Amino acid sequence: MPLTGRAALLAALGSLPVGLWDPSWTGVLAVNGSLALACACDFALAAPVRRLGLTRSGATSVRLGDTADVTLTVSNPSGHPLRAQLRDAWPPSSWQPGTEVAASRHRLTVPAGERRRVTTRLRPTRRGDRRADRVTIRSYGPLGLFARQGTHKVPWTVRVLPPFASRRHLPSKLARLRELDGRTSALIRGEGTEFDSLRAYVPGDDTRSIDWRATARQSTVAVRTWRPERDRHILLVLDTGRTSAGRVGDAPRLDASMDAALLLAALASRAGDRVDLLAYDRAVRALVQGRTANDVLPALVNAMATLEPELVETDARGLTAAALRTAPRRSLIVLLTTLDAAPMEEGLLPVLARLTQRHTVLVASVADPRIAGMAKARGNPDSVYEAAAAAQAQSERDRIAEQLRRHAVTVVDATPDNLAPALADAYLALKTAGRL
Repeated sequence: MPLTGRAALLAALGSLPVGLWDPSWTGVLAVNGSLALACACDFALAAPVRRLGLTRSGATSVRLGDTADVTLTVSNPSGHPLRAQLRDAWPPSSWQPGTEVAASRHRLTVPAGERRRVTTRLRPTRRGDRRADRVTIRSYGPLGLFARQGTHKVPWTVRVLPPFASRRHLPSKLARLRELDGRTSALIRGEGTEFDSLRAYVPGDDTRSIDWRATARQSTVAVRTWRPERDRHILLVLDTGRTSAGRVGDAPRLDASMDAALLLAALASRAGDRVDLLAYDRAVRALVQGRTANDVLPALVNAMATLEPELVETDARGLTAAALRTAPRRSLIVLLTTLDAAPMEEGLLPVLARLTQRHTVLVASVADPRIAGMAKARGNPDSVYEAAAAAQAQSERDRIAEQLRRHAVTVVDATPDNLAPALADAYLALKTAGRL
């Protein structure tokens, strides 16, 4: 039951003439007694806070970087109008820094027996679930001297999904996929493709694709079209151990890996392949299996939304065992992890043969673009030292990548902006070569 600034100001203004002209307890009591009576009346006429009814509606999910509107409906069943200030509390990461006060506080007036809506606009800065905390309402009387205050628990959760920034590369990759499928005049045949259909020859077609028997039976030249084999299994394995927590630019490595995984999943599902997801460090953090082509991308996005790097060393043996359980038949296993020497030499390399003897393995890693800049730095002793350190780091990554290639593993090592398209290109190259 707080006093307002207006009540304090009236008390000061009323006491001033008493103190100047007739200082006495009688004058003070007269002024403050009248003010106390006005405050009591104001309090009695203020709408009670605890009787208010509050419900929520609106967005339940939003992509990172976008805005989500959550509507709060306030019902006033009392006989007094509600004149209130309202604070809708959410975690600090629900807004851009410095915008919380303006976004979470509202003024509203609700006549007796009616309801009004206020909208809180969220703009989250982190992935995951954002849960509403509490709603604090301060109800004022008609004079604005005294207020009732209370809080209500109004549960609501908004799931912040990965942004999927690499979606812009999808049209060009799908065009390349249609080219592989034989839907354009540029036909490519690999050892893993299969016969699709016959069509009339057009200038530019490969003469090796002409079907002479079919041509002899009709009046036009017929060519065979080929398409890559479909219904292959793709297992995306996200390493969520401590190395995925390292920040490259403004985001952890895990975020760049998830973005690349989403682009590959969208492309593979359009190609007719089955896509599953496994996130692992020392335990399974997320598992998506058996989804249809239409459902796989929403399921992956939803599963990735709550993933966070765990500050533990990834158990490579456990990861390998989990991957083999998830992919019992021959599959393409795409492992999004690091190429750092220590985790690779002590973790994945000793157990890599268990994966490669049954599956095709592709390792994708996020490279730090600052290393290339440091390697070119010159001009003073500090920059030369940085260049030497960058060259050594890059040499270690190249050495690990070469060891992986000796085990018939395809390696993609690219910066966060280039990892997603590079991984998609590697997938298309494997499909063209018939290695899936």
